[in-house]
Amino acid sequence: MNLSLLANIMVFALLLWILSRTHSTQWSLSKKVLLGMILGIGLGLGLQLIYGASSPVIRTSVQWFDVVGNGYVQLLQMVVMPLVFASILSAVARLHNAAQLGKISLMTIGVLLFTTAMAALIGTLLTSLFGLTANGLIQGEAETARFNAIQANYVGKVADLNVPQLLLSFIPKNPFADLTGANPTSIISVVIFGVFLGMAALKLLKDDAAKGERVLRAIDTLQSWVMKLVRIVMLLTPYGVLALMTKVVASSNMQEIIKLGGFVLVSYLALALMFGVHGLLLGIFGINPGKYFQKIWPVLTFAFTSRSSAASIPLNIEAQTQRLGVPKTIAGFAASFGATIGQNGCAGLYPAMLATMIAPTVGINTLDPWWIATLVGMVTISSAGVAGVGGGATFAALIVLPAMGLPITLVALLISVEPLIDMGRTALNVSGAMTAGTLTSQWLHQTNKKILNSTEHGRLVH
Repeated sequence: MNLSLLANIMVFALLLWILSRTHSTQWSLSKKVLLGMILGIGLGLGLQLIYGASSPVIRTSVQWFDVVGNGYVQLLQMVVMPLVFASILSAVARLHNAAQLGKISLMTIGVLLFTTAMAALIGTLLTSLFGLTANGLIQGEAETARFNAIQANYVGKVADLNVPQLLLSFIPKNPFADLTGANPTSIISVVIFGVFLGMAALKLLKDDAAKGERVLRAIDTLQSWVMKLVRIVMLLTPYGVLALMTKVVASSNMQEIIKLGGFVLVSYLALALMFGVHGLLLGIFGINPGKYFQKIWPVLTFAFTSRSSAASIPLNIEAQTQRLGVPKTIAGFAASFGATIGQNGCAGLYPAMLATMIAPTVGINTLDPWWIATLVGMVTISSAGVAGVGGGATFAALIVLPAMGLPITLVALLISVEPLIDMGRTALNVSGAMTAGTLTSQWLHQTNKKILNSTEHGRLVH
């Protein structure tokens, strides 16, 4: 181990120690995550200035940083399936009324799909307006490696599926395999399994009250147990964010980012417009958009830095119940469905923008109303079942692009700016889920107005 590498590891360890000292303070998790992000950016920039992005020292250092960064991501992946399963099962079991399940599901999914369609339309129109195309993008070594990985890990599983086959793949035939994440659509399969198991618990409660009560107590215990597990992992978020941000900044090729700067700027403009759409929908139905975004800001910060819609589920549910006055049942459904269905950023904006960039290279007029309508419809339909942790946007793009008759190469060519844009996409995904829950609660007249209108903010993650 050379001295430069040893020095980098020691500085990284020192920053981890500094973060650990915040545990003795009254800081909220979002403040600790923000500090981890700032420290990561600082260390990454320092390494860039000293060594340069392509330096072997940085590549070797990042391998050590990945023990913390990728280790954290793998822990997130570990809790996703138990979390989604327990949240949906608990939400259904709390209903005690099967008819209410249909209303909540229909309204929540309806909002998610509508906002995803709006995201696809905005992404398509902005990409055409600013003239972004795939022409001139060069496939280098990193892009080639990314494309090969996509070919190996995704294409054979999802790109060859037509829409009926995709919808059929959501239905679980082996829920235990889906709980291990065996398939690309495993998350939505787990959601469906949780719904059916919850309905069975309600049926048992009706037929045999004693056994039904024991099952409901077991479900509550399971959810509490899983939530404790999730909270333990979430406490590690500042360290994971520090490592991940250091890697992103230190190894990013600034020239490549500048070259793709137009795509980054248009992506964030589209994201901003979609946050505006969320605010407009809430305002139409009597909820103050400014107060709404102020109350959910810690959750958006966490989603932005963690880049995981699924890992944001606990904060998502707590913010809806403690800050927005949404009942736990609706909040659980919205948070869980929002991590798997109709992700506005990853499954709406991203595949629509990619398709619109590629279309001119094969002679398609991207302002043709029929083509736009077809793309928006395809994006909306395929947005169901997009995984909430890592690779969800790629999964969505690899369904939409072949279905529209377009090549998938561009997915690999944007690798240099992918982490930068993915942070904003994830925050939009989570905002979409919370918007769905808040609107559903409002429409069903179940919102606690005292909590919603309160200027005090319940603390998230104790």
